[in-house]
Amino acid sequence: MGGVVGGIVGVLGGVIGTYFSIKNTKGPLEKQFMVRASILIWMAITLFLVLMFLLPYPQRLWLWLPYGIFLPLSITRINKRLDEIRSSESNDG
Repeated sequence: MGGVVGGIVGVLGGVIGTYFSIKNTKGPLEKQFMVRASILIWMAITLFLVLMFLLPYPQRLWLWLPYGIFLPLSITRINKRLDEIRSSESNDG
């Protein structure tokens, strides 16, 4: 029961975070980038979870290595790109 509730709460938290990340963008380019980045991150996390369910026990543990490396790196890269877009949009206007 706790796993189901935890999963639901986790997904709802992700949906709310995604919504506000897109809602709080300032300009059209920033919003467009954030929508694309959100779709890619959701697809990557979904792939990770599907593989966690499909792979047998010893192999699925190896999924944590790329997940633990690429998710934080992706978030850092997304934030840097958002700063660049904000800077260019503020200089254009």
